Amino acid sequence: MGERPVPVDCYFESATLGGHTLMRTAAAAGKGLLGLAGLASGLALALSVVVAAPVSAEEELISVAPLGEQIDLAASDGLGEAWSWQLLPDGLIYRSYLAGVKEPRFASAWVHDRDLGWIWDIALGGRVGVLRYGTANHLWPEGWQIDLEGAAFPRLDLGRDRDLVSADFRFGVPLTYGAGQLKTKLAFYHLSSHLGDEYMVRYQTLARINYSRDVLVWGNSWHLTPSLRLYAEAAWAFYCDGGSKPWEFQFGADYSPIWPGDLRGVPFLALNTHLRQEVDFGGNFVLQTGWQWRGYSGHLFRLGLQYYTGNSDQYETFRRYEEKVGLGLWYDY
Repeated sequence: MGERPVPVDCYFESATLGGHTLMRTAAAAGKGLLGLAGLASGLALALSVVVAAPVSAEEELISVAPLGEQIDLAASDGLGEAWSWQLLPDGLIYRSYLAGVKEPRFASAWVHDRDLGWIWDIALGGRVGVLRYGTANHLWPEGWQIDLEGAAFPRLDLGRDRDLVSADFRFGVPLTYGAGQLKTKLAFYHLSSHLGDEYMVRYQTLARINYSRDVLVWGNSWHLTPSLRLYAEAAWAFYCDGGSKPWEFQFGADYSPIWPGDLRGVPFLALNTHLRQEVDFGGNFVLQTGWQWRGYSGHLFRLGLQYYTGNSDQYETFRRYEEKVGLGLWYDY
């Protein structure tokens, strides 16, 4: 009863769109990146070395074999391997973007926003292969593959008894293709957003928007090495509601060593920019950096820091500006 009340419009503040939003987003991103520069400098140096002297998939997989053991390329790289039909294959041909906050995975981020305080952003889901015509390896599969993806993205208010503020839900079916360094994705996904019941009870409001979209996606990624990729995608919604508009674009880079490691793990670095028509092609920028562990099946666990700036990634409040920094953990199949 004694806690300081927070106005309902704290989560529903309308941000100025257009050039002002882009300028504020860019300025905030620059300030946050300076704060994380010391943590990312070592990774950036390693990344620059990789870019300066790219190697082939075969050279990299041999050179980093654990404990000096040469990796069997027929099992781990797929070079020259025959293609075959496989039901429920291990591994993904087109992997999810590491810093994409709406990518289906298991994830948890404890972050602080300058206006909202401490919040808990969660992802409960994943992406798996259903059918593949291609190679049978786990780490570097090639061929055609159909995946299923789905996740819930709830947000909890850590300062108010972990009340559910809002939640987004996503389901999709990607068709992916990969051969060599180039990977391609053609996908459909549905996304809808919902206001949290505990939030509505606390502030005695039923006000919400019916944000929803059905989307076609075309994405491409280019692996400079098996561990370093650049990517870009365009998406168009043929159904929009609740302020959603058709077009969105993503691009970024992932540095994530592909080889299976030991208990020591290895560093990673991920950058993602997501632009959306509903905020005049503003959007958000995300930086993640930290440590990762990859299994021989290709499953990936990461622990590190996340910095987020831009329009909210909870689409009930998509016009609201947020700047968040904190600790995250992420698990991808």
